[in-house]
Amino acid sequence: MTCSAEGPFDSVDAVGAALAEQGYITDSRLATTVFLQTRLDKPVLIEGPAGVGKTELAKVLAAATGRGLIRLQCYEGQDETKALYEWDYGKQLLYTQMLRDKIGEVVADAATLHDAVTRIGAQESVFFSERFLAPRPLLDAVRSEQPAVLLVDEVDRADEALEAVLLEMLGEYQISIPEVGTFAAHQPPYVVLTSNNTRDLAAALKRRCLHLFLDYPSAERELEIVRSKRTGLPDALAEQLVHIVRGLRELELRKAPSISETIDWARTLAVLGADELSAQVLADTVSVVVKYDKDVDKALGALPRLVDPNAEVPVSLGHSHDHSHGHGHHHGHSHNEHHHHDGSDVDGAAVRAAKDAPDRFDDGYYGNSSGKLQRLPVNAGQGSRSFARRRAL
Repeated sequence: MTCSAEGPFDSVDAVGAALAEQGYITDSRLATTVFLQTRLDKPVLIEGPAGVGKTELAKVLAAATGRGLIRLQCYEGQDETKALYEWDYGKQLLYTQMLRDKIGEVVADAATLHDAVTRIGAQESVFFSERFLAPRPLLDAVRSEQPAVLLVDEVDRADEALEAVLLEMLGEYQISIPEVGTFAAHQPPYVVLTSNNTRDLAAALKRRCLHLFLDYPSAERELEIVRSKRTGLPDALAEQLVHIVRGLRELELRKAPSISETIDWARTLAVLGADELSAQVLADTVSVVVKYDKDVDKALGALPRLVDPNAEVPVSLGHSHDHSHGHGHHHGHSHNEHHHHDGSDVDGAAVRAAKDAPDRFDDGYYGNSSGKLQRLPVNAGQGSRSFARRRAL
């Protein structure tokens, strides 16, 4: 691992200023990590919840340093051919067909089949050369003539086998290809790996990287971020909105609102011309930051308290929710309404809720040997009619 005597930034403060020019507000810890990356030529692994600016950091780092961005988006089942390189088999086949006559000349005077195969085998390197190599992001970053920023996004979503493939790249900034040789980077890329912590990463991978845990920012920094995006929302309302979003994050939501969603909410309210943040206007637009139905229910219940701790929760905020003991939830949506064959309306949500009522089955319904199913008696007339119908069918 090399150590750069010079880098694009003179100091930690210069990092913060350069990224701020790109609209990315940092704190001292993040700016220090980026500064060390550029001086030590080490990859940076950034872990933290989704939506805190991990991916965006790589983008603004590329813009601030004038480097090109090369991105590897990781996903489950991804193999090394999508990350490193693969052979262009179509091109190889095309060249083979075009050179058919030349191949015939090579084996024309071969005395035996073995001699012919040996001569063709000696030409294998022609078809497994750089001419037929299809580089993928990791190899692109190593072979790039211009300095680059390599973003390995959501590495925790990839299989562990891909982590092993990354080790050589992260440790030596080189890629080994058995048929060709080793490619080493003339200008090491700035490598940024991101993880949402869906699983633990290998110790070998972490050992090769500078590490940074990026959490949701403080209220002051998040407000500064929202202001920097020029959303059009007045400062007083933006400050109030930031505190409301932070209150939503304290709820047990399936997905907490991200920073980018806070910005989207501010822009939404500005477009609507909101001059105050009432519980109703927030309820009407809460889907901008809350993406799951159960999360919406929790958010709607919390919004009045977040707007005004002394407020009474209204009966309806955007949705109609009946929290009675029967657990009926009527959302006012047509997809919850079903019709009997006789034309009468049935509340589908109420039907589904009724299915969850306790004690609707006896103790033995789920295989409990201690309980016995109650079977209704069937008389002879019912049985004969049933069998008669089957015979008719």
